[in-house]
Amino acid sequence: MRESHWEKNLFDLIRRTSTDLPMDVEAALRRALRMERLGGRPRWVLSTILRNVELARKKDAPLCQDTGTLRFYFRVPVGFDTNALVAVVRAAVSKATRCGYLRQNTVDPVFGCSFPTNIAHGSPVFDFQQGGRKSVDVRLVMNGGGCENVGGQYALPDCDLAAGRNLEGARRCILDSVWKAQGQGCAPGVLGVCIGGDRVTGHEHAKEQFLRKIGDSSSIRAVARLESRMMKEIGQMGIGPMGLGGRSTVLGVKIGSLSCLPASFFVSVSHMCWAFRRRGMVLGPEGGVHRWLY
Repeated sequence: MRESHWEKNLFDLIRRTSTDLPMDVEAALRRALRMERLGGRPRWVLSTILRNVELARKKDAPLCQDTGTLRFYFRVPVGFDTNALVAVVRAAVSKATRCGYLRQNTVDPVFGCSFPTNIAHGSPVFDFQQGGRKSVDVRLVMNGGGCENVGGQYALPDCDLAAGRNLEGARRCILDSVWKAQGQGCAPGVLGVCIGGDRVTGHEHAKEQFLRKIGDSSSIRAVARLESRMMKEIGQMGIGPMGLGGRSTVLGVKIGSLSCLPASFFVSVSHMCWAFRRRGMVLGPEGGVHRWLY
């Protein structure tokens, strides 16, 4: 592995993810703006957000001061040296922090001290899968603290929500999560949902939904219908951007599912803010960029 090529391009992935909102997300924000009535607070919020997007791109500055938890998803060839890749990613993260593309955003929960390079146990987060012949597929998602704080997990049946162990029960959980958030987490954003799994894999799979494009639908017809229904019903709740009212509470609802034990039925809901920072690239054997994703 030629570290100079790998580190340079992974640093550029971090820089671009932090500063340049993907076009599918920006297009969704513009659609939301057109949907809100003229002169209202929701329209003012969305206009301000889009101006922020424009300035961040122009000035090569972070979209948000909270640059979030960095989650790297890698798909590598069989036998690839992932330890060396982790070392290069850590070097790129450290450099990006020194250059101001990442905030010093990592804290020791026991002693309260900060890790000035964002390199620590559990930071950044890595997910590796094997596949492909020569190229390395890497995706990066930055999940800020505000939207992370309003995520949650439900164990069904839930008597308070009258939610049973089925898609209707999942629907009630999703609506409850949005209602409790009340625009916190910097709405409008995207919901990542997992139906099933255990307490750990459910949250992980919910976050993996953020790798999907804004305009796509689940390949499972019943789940795709639920995604569409959730978009409509959440829009009718009137929470709106930043909780100030309006129809644009979410830009997308992405639902996945995992098998579960007969004794357990979890619904995990992860929130992503309007600064939906995710990028990806495909790298060749020497670390050169074959193409950008998103």
